[in-house]
Amino acid sequence: MKTRDTIFKNLLAIVLLAFVMQACGSDNDPTDLNIETMTISGQDLNAAVSPDDVPTNPEITITFNSDIKATTATSANITLVQDYNDQNIELNISVDGPVLTVTPVTILGNGALYQFQISAGLLNTDDQPLTQTLRTFTTEGTFSPPGMIAHYTFEDVPDDVVGSYDPPASAVVDITYTASRNADAGLAATFNGNTSIIEIPDGDMLMDTDDFTISFWVKTNSEGHVDANGNPAGHFVMGLGAFFGFQYEIFGGYDGSKFAIQYEFADGSTGAEDMWFPSEATDNTNGGWQGWDFARSITAEQMQGYLKDTWTHVTYVYNSTERTGTLYFNGEKMKSFDFDLWPDDDPKRTTVGLKYAGAEPDVVNELAFGFVHSRAGTMWDNEPWGGYDFTTANHFKGQLDDIKIYHQVLSETEIQLMYASEQ
Repeated sequence: MKTRDTIFKNLLAIVLLAFVMQACGSDNDPTDLNIETMTISGQDLNAAVSPDDVPTNPEITITFNSDIKATTATSANITLVQDYNDQNIELNISVDGPVLTVTPVTILGNGALYQFQISAGLLNTDDQPLTQTLRTFTTEGTFSPPGMIAHYTFEDVPDDVVGSYDPPASAVVDITYTASRNADAGLAATFNGNTSIIEIPDGDMLMDTDDFTISFWVKTNSEGHVDANGNPAGHFVMGLGAFFGFQYEIFGGYDGSKFAIQYEFADGSTGAEDMWFPSEATDNTNGGWQGWDFARSITAEQMQGYLKDTWTHVTYVYNSTERTGTLYFNGEKMKSFDFDLWPDDDPKRTTVGLKYAGAEPDVVNELAFGFVHSRAGTMWDNEPWGGYDFTTANHFKGQLDDIKIYHQVLSETEIQLMYASEQ
């Protein structure tokens, strides 16, 4: 009996020893790397439905079940891609034990889809990889590419809401804020066609650039908008020192419009160039000026359909690398020119960008919405069409909304997406 008890005790000891050794071995096994939570600016980024109202300055926070190996938390393994153009967004990445924090270096665009991915190259301190993980989210608002320097939304105030170009309006005369093109667009600035004007100081900052894009919504009001002779008056929609900076006007017959913009040449001098449309809608293939490389064929009735008493999305882009200017209505390319097609001895073949060239007292460095230049300028004061004090001059009558200015070239895709999301 004693021998049997001894054998039983020895077997029990062996079993217990094996159990202990197995337990010790489990403690030494590497820990798999898994995600416990993933949020973006407080919203769940790990849910079945992707967030669609994410701020444009988001913070992505991922908590894992084990500590992250910091040397593997790099842009090679963690990426954020802007979906519509496959642009890789630069990121700030930090690690604190099991918590990974990711923020974009620059502000994201509005209303855009983004893809956030963590590859299997991310490891924990046991050198265990994460299964490749992809999540998507959409930023808040209607679509706007990143990089705006000014945005005037006219939600009961006339000021830039972006913050890169900050001067508040120095004067707001006879402006009301009324319903815009749709409910999502909120309000628009409304001009009476006689005295309404918004003036903003330091306007040259807006065009101190090589590349330039301006985009806005405009709706004219033709009712009763006549000159001193009772004929339809034109609309000076906006102007920064008129053609000494940039201006946009719609003609009284609603049969065309133009941007007049001052450009800088390689020798430091400047000169103005007009982007007319339709100007008979001709280009260098059908009798138009040699520098106009595209003009959409359009009838007078179609032109009025864009410019008379209807909301139209207007965009102008200057590309300094290509030395081209392009006009879009409602996301469609309407006309373009190429300074490289100008005569050989023309200084515009050396254009490097935009530059304000106004001088007092003719014009003052103030951006005016509702007229060709601010009231402090004296140019055209005695002209019945160009003097601010003439109520029958070419004051703008109608509505303006969502003026966006970029010091970069927006692509045709970006312009089309912007129009589609805002209409």
